[in-house]
Amino acid sequence: MVTGWFTGEGDGFRLLGTRCPSCATVFFPREDVHCRNPHCSGGSLEEVPLSRTGRIWSYTDSRYRPPSPYVSNPELPWEPYALIAVELVAERIVVLGQAAPGVTVADLTVGMEVEVVPGVLHEDAATTWTTWHWRPTGVRA
Repeated sequence: MVTGWFTGEGDGFRLLGTRCPSCATVFFPREDVHCRNPHCSGGSLEEVPLSRTGRIWSYTDSRYRPPSPYVSNPELPWEPYALIAVELVAERIVVLGQAAPGVTVADLTVGMEVEVVPGVLHEDAATTWTTWHWRPTGVRA
């Protein structure tokens, strides 16, 4: 888990960003130093939960085994997964993430509504590394 990038469980799961109180610019991943908007003299940023839903801006298949630090078992065949770029409803920023398990590019279209849900990046006997996934709304696991 990347500390401070998301919070909650189930329907309360949310990505966390930061917002500049001077110009209202939203950042994800979080920006902890200062506002990067070149038109803002900004000050301290405040943590904000981001929209749970958005619309697909773009998507693609990941058909190759990524290099380290991504963890995968080289003994097993590579299983492609869908990557989705989502424009969040309120913030109008684009956030990249994997599709929820079982969702393929054949299930997706540009403009489709999706929601952020908790997911597992990797797990072993001692640790589960959590992340976020995008799932078409109305689809329940």
